[in-house]
Amino acid sequence: MELKFKVFAHVSRPSHEVFEAVADPAKLSGYFTTGGAEGRLEVGSAVTWDFHDFPGRFPVEVIEVVPDRKIVLKWEANEGEAQPGYQTTVTMEFAPLDDDTRTLVSITEEGWRENQAALGSSYGNCMGWSQMLAALKLWVERGINLREGMYR
Repeated sequence: MELKFKVFAHVSRPSHEVFEAVADPAKLSGYFTTGGAEGRLEVGSAVTWDFHDFPGRFPVEVIEVVPDRKIVLKWEANEGEAQPGYQTTVTMEFAPLDDDTRTLVSITEEGWRENQAALGSSYGNCMGWSQMLAALKLWVERGINLREGMYR
């Protein structure tokens, strides 16, 4: 059994604009990283994400970037204090639709261990990425911060 999931959303904006809403730390901080994002999502950059509603700063390792199309990153899996750390892989894809007036954004996360704690962690991250996509859509299309107060 491979622990892996994929979530997606359609955003009614061009792929460049949607990509930048994720890659640019100032924009990402407006709707997702409630404590702020540091570092642009570029290969070789030092990136951290901080969430006031989920304690802690998280280092993010950028593995691959195809401008306006794809971001691949790794970050620490969270199975609780009893489990030693390891990383999962997150792949974000941005597919232009309808003459690039809309964008299909998909996020896949994989690489968890095959145990009950990892299964629970993957469910939590699946919820988080689904919520991130909803927040991204509202932020880019309407300027509304959906995440504010979502988890606290």
